[in-house]
Amino acid sequence: MNIVIVGHVDHGKSTIIGRLLADTHSLPEGKLEQVKEKCRRNSRPFEYAFLLDALKDEQLQGITIDAARCFFKTRKRDYIIIDAPGHIEFLKNMVTGASRAEAALLVIDANEGVRENSRRHGYMLSMLGVEQVAILVNKMDLVGYDEKVFNAIVLEYTRFLKKINITPHAFIPVSGVTGDTIAANSDNMKWYKGKTVLDILDSFETEEQPKDKPFRMPVQDVYKFTRDGDDRRIVAGTIESGKISAGDKVVFYPSGKKSTVKSIELFNREASGSINAGYAAGFTLEEQIYISRGEMASLESQRKPAVTSRIKADLFWLSRDPMEKKKTYYLKVGTAKVEVKLEGIANIIDASNLGNAVKERIERHDVAECVLKANRAIAFDLVHEFSGTSRFVIVDNYEIAGGGIIREALEDKQSRIREKVMLRNYKWESTTIPPGRRAERYNQKPTLILITGQKDTGKKRLAKALEQKLFNDGRFVYFLGIGNVLYGVDADIKGSQNNREEHLRRLAEVSHILLDAGTILIVTAIGLGQDDLEIIKTTVNPDMIETVWLGEDVSTDIAYDLHIPFLESEEKAADTIKEMLRRRGLIFSPW
Repeated sequence: MNIVIVGHVDHGKSTIIGRLLADTHSLPEGKLEQVKEKCRRNSRPFEYAFLLDALKDEQLQGITIDAARCFFKTRKRDYIIIDAPGHIEFLKNMVTGASRAEAALLVIDANEGVRENSRRHGYMLSMLGVEQVAILVNKMDLVGYDEKVFNAIVLEYTRFLKKINITPHAFIPVSGVTGDTIAANSDNMKWYKGKTVLDILDSFETEEQPKDKPFRMPVQDVYKFTRDGDDRRIVAGTIESGKISAGDKVVFYPSGKKSTVKSIELFNREASGSINAGYAAGFTLEEQIYISRGEMASLESQRKPAVTSRIKADLFWLSRDPMEKKKTYYLKVGTAKVEVKLEGIANIIDASNLGNAVKERIERHDVAECVLKANRAIAFDLVHEFSGTSRFVIVDNYEIAGGGIIREALEDKQSRIREKVMLRNYKWESTTIPPGRRAERYNQKPTLILITGQKDTGKKRLAKALEQKLFNDGRFVYFLGIGNVLYGVDADIKGSQNNREEHLRRLAEVSHILLDAGTILIVTAIGLGQDDLEIIKTTVNPDMIETVWLGEDVSTDIAYDLHIPFLESEEKAADTIKEMLRRRGLIFSPW
């Protein structure tokens, strides 16, 4: 069973863990004596927290800096205890610590009483869906084991927990230093008739793996084998819920691509015809389709996950810098990682006192009911359906800045087009030649190069020069002018009002076919904006798109990959784009 232990700084979490390790005889032989001897040599009083705080800096500061995992056992079962930091500087680590927990111990110092972080930690446990919680009122020795002090804390904290819908399994008066009520009842608190810490741990129920829920496996990667004629391509990941078997029809979201499971592949285990939730596993497919990390695998016969680029979420913000609407962050849910912006804030809750406020940005330690807009669609479940695939974190400057749960999937501008794309992918008749084989043959990856900019900047001249250069290099390349589409597949709607979205959708569908054939496709268009690009990205795999803005003045909000201010020479500009393709590994040589 996974247990998380949380609490305000200096409320004694590490000491309690040290006691649990010692009193359950879970330490390596001689470890306790070794630490005591080290303290004696350094003229320092021994503390049970030193058994856990292995880092020198942690011992000097007297605080736990990073989430640590410890192992101990009782007569009933084995435990993994996750020490989630209580110091305000390291509160962010609790997001990842608590998200792996089946139950929680929340520590409150009897001498200091309920603090802001005590309430924040309780709120986060509630958000993350940890329902089995016991409250340890620690350091009872410092208040003379006074029952009135204990009862006052019970009354105050129970009122708070009731507001966030947590019903604790128990309040336990303890002393980590003396060991009172950790593993055995205490003569110092004969007034307490309840369970010890070990008793309450053994009373918690282990969560069953969600085998009865729809199958969900975030795709970690697709592994290819070549040695000794082994040509398997294994779709790998950790199964979050449900079950998958050979012969099942599997659908991947957000793309909507489908295939049939050919075999189940396990690591260091005997082959099996099926596999359940909780295992890292993989499977091969009857028909090879192009999928990548970040997709969510599900079964055709079961409820599909939600797919959109806009979500309504409860977000706990942890960074010193507030979350603001104009800034771009990264959202990670499952194995997907997408750029995201704060679109709107419905309400702000102060987790320490549950007060409400209306703000234009989300401050540190605020809990926000907000709308987030990603730069591409993601697949997920709502928290009331399955929490495992509804939890997310926000990353800013390579650090976790916040975390939360998804409450609702909202419509976005691409919802109509996405439905068509998923139906197209679902009905798609796959060729017998996998994309990787074409890439090996052509020494290139299929790529859509969008050259856009203001009118009369030389886009077509550049596109044709680039096509000629790549063709001379032996590349499989094609230039598609926008007029080729307008007067061809768009002939039935040309001249109609308000059809820009449909024009772009059809252009993207033509591009999709040519990319599936392994082509480097060059397309020119006047003044594409970010909304236009989002339509194209909904239809074409965004990883296959490179956007070039030609011209000094960037007159739209498009997020381009390359800016060429002046077209002094088509040859030099084409070389610049070619170098970008080479640098990104999109064109390569067989030698």
